[in-house]
Amino acid sequence: MSAPNSDRHIFRLSGADTRDFLQGLVTNDVAGIDTGLVYAALLTPQGKYLADFFLAADGDGVLLDADAAQAEALRTRLGMYKLRADVTIEDSGLHLHRGLGEAPADGFADPRHAAMGWRAYRDHAPVSDDTDWTALRVTHLIPQTGVELTPDTFILEARFEAVNGVDFRKGCYVGQEVTARMKHKTTLRKGLAQVEVKGDATPGTDIVADGKPAGTLLSRSGDTAIAYLRYDRAQGSMQAGAASVFWTGAAG
Repeated sequence: MSAPNSDRHIFRLSGADTRDFLQGLVTNDVAGIDTGLVYAALLTPQGKYLADFFLAADGDGVLLDADAAQAEALRTRLGMYKLRADVTIEDSGLHLHRGLGEAPADGFADPRHAAMGWRAYRDHAPVSDDTDWTALRVTHLIPQTGVELTPDTFILEARFEAVNGVDFRKGCYVGQEVTARMKHKTTLRKGLAQVEVKGDATPGTDIVADGKPAGTLLSRSGDTAIAYLRYDRAQGSMQAGAASVFWTGAAG
C-alpha cells in the first residue's frame, strides 16, 4: 500500500538544457536518473542547505519531488539560476506514492536506504497506510526536511554522504567548494547521531552535558531519537529537559 504524501510537490523540468542546468546546481550526479531515483540538495554559495529533493527521469524531462513547504521558494531559486537556459519548470500534477518492499513497475527504490522502500509518481492521490515513516528514519538516521535539514545545515553534518545525496566526483555545483573542503580537509566535530532518550523531551529541546550545550534533540520515535551533537561533549549521560539522553554510538 501507499502512504499519503500531500506534503510533497512534484515539478517537471523540460527543455534541451535541463540536465546540464541541474548538473551545475545540485549536489549529486544527475546522470544517475538513467538508472534510478537520485537524491540531492541545492545549497547556498556558502555551502549551506537550501532544499533537498528527489530527481527522476520522465521521458525527455525530469521530475523533481520536493517538500511542499519549500516548493515555491525552490521554484523561484531555480528560476534565478535559469537565465537564458532552455529549461521550463512546471507543476506536474502528479502525486507521490510510497510503500515498503520491492518497487512496483512504475516505482523507484528510495536511494537513501533500502528500508525506506519505494517512491512512485502517479496522476491520482495515494491511499493511506499505517507505515511509521518517522520510526524508519530514526532507526536508520535519515534526515528530514525542516527538522534535521534547516538553513543552518552543512549537509555533511546531516549525513548526506551516508544517504547517497552527494557525489564528490561530479564536478562543480553551487556550494561545492565548501562541501569538498569539509570532506577532504576537516574532521567533523558536530553532526547527526542516534540517541536513546529516557523521559519527557520533545523535538527541539536543547541537550546539555555537564552544564554545557551539547546539541539539540530532533526527530524522536519512542525512546530513540536523532540528535544534532557536538561529538566532543556527547559523553555519558546528557540531559534534554527532564529527560536523560545517551549517545548510542551511531553517527554520521
